[in-house]
Amino acid sequence: MYLKSDKQSRLVPGQLNLTRSNIAKALYNSLSVGINRLLPNPPYSILKIISICTLFLFLSIQPVWAAEPQLQRTVLTLELLQEKINSPMVNQGSFTVDLREMKIDLQPQNKELHDNFYKLLQDFLQKTGTKPVGLDLSNSIIEGDFIGSDLGLRTPLYAQAIAPIFTETEQNQLEQLREVCLQSLAYSVPNSKDCRSLLGKDSTTSAQISVFRGSLIFNQTVFKGKVEFNNTFFLQPVEVSGAIFNEATNFRQSRFGRRVSFINANFCSEVDFQGSVFFHKANFKKADFAKNAEFKNTTFEDSANFSNTSFQQLANFSRARWEGTTNFYQAGFLEETQFTKGNFQGFLFLQETRFLKSVIFRETQFNLPVNMRGASILSQGDFSDAVFAQGAYLNVPSLIFNADKAKILGNPGEIGVMLRIPQLSGNQNVLRNLIQNFRQLQQIADANKLEYAKQRLHLKSLTRRLVDANINDAPQQRLINLGFSPTQVEAIIKRRQTQAFQIKSELLTLADIDEETFTQLSSRFVVGETLTPIKWLLQIWKWLVLSLLLLLSGYGTNFYLVFGVGIIAIAFFSLLFWLVDRFRRLHPNKIIPTAYETSWMLGSFGISTLFGLIAIFRNTAQPWLALICIGVIIVPLPTFLLFQLYQKGRYHDLMETSYFTEDGTFRQLRLLIGRLPVIPRYPLFRERYLPLLWNRRWNWLNYYDFSLNNLLKLGFNDVRLRDEHLPGIISTLAWYQWSLGILYITLVLWTLSRTIPGLNLLIYLK
Repeated sequence: MYLKSDKQSRLVPGQLNLTRSNIAKALYNSLSVGINRLLPNPPYSILKIISICTLFLFLSIQPVWAAEPQLQRTVLTLELLQEKINSPMVNQGSFTVDLREMKIDLQPQNKELHDNFYKLLQDFLQKTGTKPVGLDLSNSIIEGDFIGSDLGLRTPLYAQAIAPIFTETEQNQLEQLREVCLQSLAYSVPNSKDCRSLLGKDSTTSAQISVFRGSLIFNQTVFKGKVEFNNTFFLQPVEVSGAIFNEATNFRQSRFGRRVSFINANFCSEVDFQGSVFFHKANFKKADFAKNAEFKNTTFEDSANFSNTSFQQLANFSRARWEGTTNFYQAGFLEETQFTKGNFQGFLFLQETRFLKSVIFRETQFNLPVNMRGASILSQGDFSDAVFAQGAYLNVPSLIFNADKAKILGNPGEIGVMLRIPQLSGNQNVLRNLIQNFRQLQQIADANKLEYAKQRLHLKSLTRRLVDANINDAPQQRLINLGFSPTQVEAIIKRRQTQAFQIKSELLTLADIDEETFTQLSSRFVVGETLTPIKWLLQIWKWLVLSLLLLLSGYGTNFYLVFGVGIIAIAFFSLLFWLVDRFRRLHPNKIIPTAYETSWMLGSFGISTLFGLIAIFRNTAQPWLALICIGVIIVPLPTFLLFQLYQKGRYHDLMETSYFTEDGTFRQLRLLIGRLPVIPRYPLFRERYLPLLWNRRWNWLNYYDFSLNNLLKLGFNDVRLRDEHLPGIISTLAWYQWSLGILYITLVLWTLSRTIPGLNLLIYLK
């Protein structure tokens, strides 16, 4: 595959040839006319011969400016190689063997160069006791296999010490490999020979490794055969920008001690970096992998840049360790991609990355957030058993994902929490597809967590809509207070008088507003239609209802939260009704509960409230706000009515009889959906309802039964208020609790329908 610039450069000569053809035709016509004028009756053959010769001569002359430049490469011979070795050039303060713009034939047929190339270069490049000498093959063409590892210095690695033939700096670089091998033990037992040798206890055991002491420069080099650099330690930078590898490339278990650059490199066949270690920055920007790319068990100690890289076949990064920032911005993966059991210690950037087939992050560890803004998952994204450290998550705004054609997999109850979207605007379809994806997989907990996140974003949007300045109706002074200059405010007002703003970026169309001002102030205002008083009240109502649903039920996604709210409400109203029924007066004759009954009632209230608090604190991120919300609903009105009751006193008949009656015909657990809190007037029904027995030790349970009847429409007995000699305040309290019960049982059923698969099929069919 050739570079795009080459293709573009070929277009110019073609256009010039077309121009020359037109000129030739014009010249031919001119010559014909001229000859016809000079020779009134020329022989046809003479005219034809002259015209053809002239045309041929014109076309054969190529102007200098029209010729396509061709790089002239020198054929490398053994004598020329020796000459280059004897006279190295100086590159950035170091000697370098200059083999640029060469045509190097290393095929077996070229026996003389094939047999001596590696030996001559190795003897010079790897001289001990001298400064490292580099090799520059830029813009060269290498025919035949290139065994680069044969150019290195073969040396053993022992567990106890590094061979003394290297300088102190080089020994320190080699010693870094021991540290990497030790770190790898935390994940798996290293299988490379050099790691086993360095970590071994036997001082006589060693592994052979090829050490390249100088820099390598292969910019724009074309390798027509295989390239072998396996088990090679590069102590200096490696520059391979724009190189073309036509055959298999092998960097298996290589170690790069300095930065390495494969920018715009073109791998036309398989490439193997399996088990390699990059100690410094690795840059594969805009590289093209036409066949399988193996990076299994590879370690990146510094940042790795794969932005705009194309992987046309399998890309295997299984068990790879990424210690620094990893960048796959706008990379394209056309086939399966594997990050199985990988470890990302730094940030992972997958913005606008395209995964056309499956991408697997199974058992991968993420220690920092993963940015997947604008990424495309068109087949399957597997995050099963992935481990997210505290503070790590998947940032997926503008994710391109269709739940009908693709899947995102993960551990049930875990993966939904890790998918984060910062704002609702522009991401509603993303959230809809993610929720649908998990509902189709029967991972209801994950779908509900995303639904909860979606509604929280909606609440945030409503809050901003009500609180922040609307650019379409904000008064002049408020716009100035936001930070706009008077001139800019005048431009805004003039524009909105003719046409309302639809999106924020339309402000940039105004000549007086610059990009810097827009960036600073865009978060301080909103863009929307002007709200009339009625619309404003509707927005307030919508905000209030949504806030209550989020605080008290997680928008119908958390049954345990709803359960905790119900326990606290039942306990509170049970204590309240017990108090108004049993504690009536102190004089002239006391009507108060016994100490035994009081202790049981207060104890049960405390225990029930404690269970409710535990359920709330364990199932909501804002427990105190939820408790305040519950308190506002159940405390103010009953407390006020209770104060009025005891302030006025009670003077009525049946003072020593309970206000509550029970159905004496039978006791059983039953649903009481249509039950009202007051007994009916029909005499036959009155005969069935008898007052509660105060002298029974278990009488305090009846008040819990009454609250259960009102809130959950469920009870062991049908307990109701009598309708004779009943203070209106007590009746108001009962009807207030019953009304709250209608809302609460609706909330319970709605929450159950969203948390139990199959309970409400409409959720899955819509």
